[in-house]
Parts: sequence; structure tokens; C-alpha cells
Amino acid sequence: MLLDDVLPRADFAERHEVAVAAPPERALAAAREVTLAEMPLAGVLFALRGMPGRSGSVYDAMRRTSFAHLAEEPAREFVLGAVGQPWRPRGGMLRDVDFGRFDTPGFAKMAINFVADGSTLSTETRVLLTDDASRRRFRRYWLAIRPFSGLIRRLWLRAAKRRAERGSAAGDADDPRRP
Repeated sequence: MLLDDVLPRADFAERHEVAVAAPPERALAAAREVTLAEMPLAGVLFALRGMPGRSGSVYDAMRRTSFAHLAEEPAREFVLGAVGQPWRPRGGMLRDVDFGRFDTPGFAKMAINFVADGSTLSTETRVLLTDDASRRRFRRYWLAIRPFSGLIRRLWLRAAKRRAERGSAAGDADDPRRP
């Protein structure tokens, strides 16, 4: 798994999955294409956090804010990652850092993947803190946001499942309004 290469250990982690009746390449494409319009509650949570994303996909919104595309195995897995201080109101996100080598105290290294295997689509989020003080700060933050973070991941997976399966049956995974 590429996530193991990108962030082999974590102080905090959470994994979710959903059964998907679609080929892996379609399931991963669907995960990339999901919009906040397909998961309105997640849109509210994004807005509360000050994250853009009203237009385009959630994947693109994350890329615009500070997440980098770190690794990919086509038709199997892709990994996004960011470095920041999510416990701060604006997240203290850093841009253009060497994710693998970054070890400056006071930060969180965060990675999220999506994996498709032909029967399931899963996502795992891992967070590694660079020192004990940031680990304590993040622990308090995680207690507050973990339920909402997990909810966003589950909503994202369900929306991707709908997209992928609709594409499987109708040949069109691009229109979220299609019945």
C-alpha cells in the first residue's frame, strides 16, 4: 500500500470502507470527482473550517488549499498529504514542503488515501505529529473533530459509490444529478 510508503507510522489514524460494484479505476475516478453538492452536510463542515470547495471536486478543493498529490498506483490507490497545524483556526498549513523529510517540531503530517480493489473503496487518514507538544495539541483537537472528520470520509465514500455504480450501469459517472 502506497500509504505505508508515504506515512508508515501514525499517532492517529482512521479507516472507512464501502462495498462498490464497479471496476477499481472507476471507483477511484469517482472518489476524485465527488463534489460538495453530492454531500451537502460535508459542505457545511468544510465552510465552518474555512475551506473552499463550493465548485469543483472535493479532491480539487483539497489540492487548492494545501494537500499535495503524493503517490499513485493507477486503478489501485492514490495518496494526498499535507503539513500544518490543524488545531489552529486557519490550520497553519504549509505549502511546497518535502513531505517525506519534513520533521520541524510543532506540526502534523497528514495523509489520506483512497484504495479500490474491485469490490470495495476505502480511505484511511493518518496523522503523525513531529513532537510531543504538537501531539498533545492534536489529541485535544482530534477529540473534537474526529466524529466530523469520519463523517466526511463516510459521506465521500458513499457519494463515490453512487457515482461509480451509476457509471457502471449507465456509462455516465460525471453527472451527480442523474438518477
